[in-house]
Amino acid sequence: MVLQIKTEIVRDPGLRRCMFVDCFLHFEKVEIVRRLFGEETEHVLRNLIVEFTEETKYMRISEVDGHLMVNPQYLSNAETVDLYLDIIHELVHVKQLSEGKQLFDKNYSYVDRPTEVEAYRIAVEEARALGLDDESISRYLRSALVGEEEFKQLTKKLDLKPQPHPS
Repeated sequence: MVLQIKTEIVRDPGLRRCMFVDCFLHFEKVEIVRRLFGEETEHVLRNLIVEFTEETKYMRISEVDGHLMVNPQYLSNAETVDLYLDIIHELVHVKQLSEGKQLFDKNYSYVDRPTEVEAYRIAVEEARALGLDDESISRYLRSALVGEEEFKQLTKKLDLKPQPHPS
């Protein structure tokens, strides 16, 4: 299977901070991103700050001001499709934050948090649009952020057939 991702990701920007559109190119043309932000797509992406920091394991949205935080090692070493889907996931959080939603509601576990479920659902939708099967999507969802039981809960919420954990 050949994935048709028509974006470019600068893997080693050599910066501590940059604007999203300078490091993550052509995301304004991605259909699912355009659906998220509508007519505001270019404006939102042009004004989104990216910080490269080891304060996060992968990437996340800052609770303070909504900028995107990316671990430079993850940026350099991640599989392209994983990185792409994580960016989609985080852009959902950018949208949620702009709508006043609570991203880090401690009343929920990580996989039960409505904002996380929505962000994963949209990332899975995009993964399917790219032609990934449930096994590939399950590999993408498996991370150090979720244990095996949480992984099973998440795949159930996302209507995926969970794949057995590799031994």
